[in-house]
Amino acid sequence: MSDVHPTNQLNGARRSLPCDSALRKRSAKVIPGGMWGHMSAKSLPPAYPQFFRSAEGVHLTDVDGNSYIDFVCAYGPMIVGYNDPDVEEAAGRQQARMGIANGPGEVMVDLAEFLVETVPAADWAIFGKNGTDATTACVSIARAATKRRKILVANGAYHGAVPWCTPWPGGVVAEDRAHLLYYDYNDVSSLEAAVGEAGDDLAGVLVSAFRHDARIDQEMPTADFAHAARAVTDRNEAVLIIDDVRAGFRLDLGGSWEPLGVQADLSAWSKALGNGYPIAAVTGKDWLREAVQTVYVTGSFWCAAAPMAAALATLRKLHRGDAVTHMARLGEKLRSGIESQAAARGIGIRQTGPAQMPLILFDDDHTLEKAYLFSTKALQRGVYLHPWHNMFLSAAHTDADIDLTLEATDAALEAVADVFG
Repeated sequence: MSDVHPTNQLNGARRSLPCDSALRKRSAKVIPGGMWGHMSAKSLPPAYPQFFRSAEGVHLTDVDGNSYIDFVCAYGPMIVGYNDPDVEEAAGRQQARMGIANGPGEVMVDLAEFLVETVPAADWAIFGKNGTDATTACVSIARAATKRRKILVANGAYHGAVPWCTPWPGGVVAEDRAHLLYYDYNDVSSLEAAVGEAGDDLAGVLVSAFRHDARIDQEMPTADFAHAARAVTDRNEAVLIIDDVRAGFRLDLGGSWEPLGVQADLSAWSKALGNGYPIAAVTGKDWLREAVQTVYVTGSFWCAAAPMAAALATLRKLHRGDAVTHMARLGEKLRSGIESQAAARGIGIRQTGPAQMPLILFDDDHTLEKAYLFSTKALQRGVYLHPWHNMFLSAAHTDADIDLTLEATDAALEAVADVFG
């Protein structure tokens, strides 16, 4: 697989990145900023590579030959292992027959049927390429169905990278968000107040699977909040939309709010759906079927068949392997191990979010100095963690991977203790 296996790098030696540095210089000349978006390494500590050569299972190898046990999983899309043989075989077989044509392949119907079987709230499915495609389509469908304009979103929530929802101000004008109203996640009174502000113009309420804003403690949805979101949309004949792009298929294969007994009218999916292949989906209830057909959402590559074959193979593999239970167990093992290590050194940490999608933050670390030191030291020992973004477990992680990771985090926490006391 990789040139250097993580087990050979637990001595903590600092890694050199000459090839990565050269690529950054080259890219700066032909790509604005050299790199952009959430996969840029600019906001990460200097030791983090920007460019990678190969990926296999849970291991990433950068262009300088350094290999890592990965807990970012391409920011979520990898769920059954990089270069998974079952997924790659299915996608390759479909691509050999037909990649893209004047219409979709039969695999689109197969995938839609399997999604409807998998997701209890789904009576139908449509497809796109990115999570932003899916969330934007959901907003348009809600407005088409209700003939209203107002969409409620949580303060600080991330739902994509187009003007109506991007967290960055460049190129955005006030009119792009003229009909968004805001509430605080898990705050029922705040939600009710936003509903009151919308009045008879409420089209829908958009909620994240859980509060996964960057750099802050994550929050799982409370039962009260989830049921309140369902109640206010029912009461106002509006649409409840769950953005399951980030969390989908890691918390529950049927949808992240299924354990709470709350079903969405529309759900947005992407990331893990194709195990790295570009695909997104919207699933929804029957009462929205006619409205969907009045909304024009499309793209030149939206009917590409190979990503649909990859998604179908991914979903089938997740079902066969009881993947959610596996990821949760290993996530809890990692979490409890780090908690014990930190407690032994008197280091205050906060581990929040679901165990399958953990976030580690340090107490009294407003400038992230502790987080950056911790993640850098773990990286030097062959473990790729993120200092301020939620991470991801996958079905390909093993107990051995967690054991090796805990060796690295133990040394990394020792470094934090040495520097900060």
